[in-house]
Amino acid sequence: MTRTAKALRSLALAAVFVVPGASVAQARDVAGGVTISQDPVPASIKYPTVDGPTAKLLDDGRAAAPTLAPDAVKKAIWAANKIIGKPYRYGGGHARFNDSGYDCSGTVSFALRGGKLVESPLDSSSFLKWEEAGEGDWITVYTNPGHAFVVIAGLRLDTSASGDPSGNKGPRWRPVLRSTSGFKARHPEGL
Repeated sequence: MTRTAKALRSLALAAVFVVPGASVAQARDVAGGVTISQDPVPASIKYPTVDGPTAKLLDDGRAAAPTLAPDAVKKAIWAANKIIGKPYRYGGGHARFNDSGYDCSGTVSFALRGGKLVESPLDSSSFLKWEEAGEGDWITVYTNPGHAFVVIAGLRLDTSASGDPSGNKGPRWRPVLRSTSGFKARHPEGL
């Protein structure tokens, strides 16, 4: 048996014996030093949930999605968690979803993309015509020509620190809601 064939056999055997959730070190094949690519972060940490119908702000700034929420809502929350703490950057998240910084509508677009609710990034003015008018049961985008933010499962995702005692700008789950005066409410159909 050639060295390549042995390595492939070892890799195949290692893959059979790797338990989901195992660490990378546990997935190392002793014979060939081959490492199975396994995500060492458990799903319960990457995709946190909380009982009940309302999302919860976690100590690390991420949000836990309500277990009762539709999948699109959970996925929007988990997507937003990926950009929490990124810097505010005007126009950020518009040329592409994955960016080094995000503005208000880029942040909202990123979250909604996670739930497969938008196909491409939208600016604040575009959200004025997006989907259906009014507040949704799970997701509401509040928008005007100059700013947009979203409330998902009762938790506000916003780049503005309005009402947030931390004063931090950029994509963040905010501990308090803010005034919606001067904003139009829009929501995805059925949510």
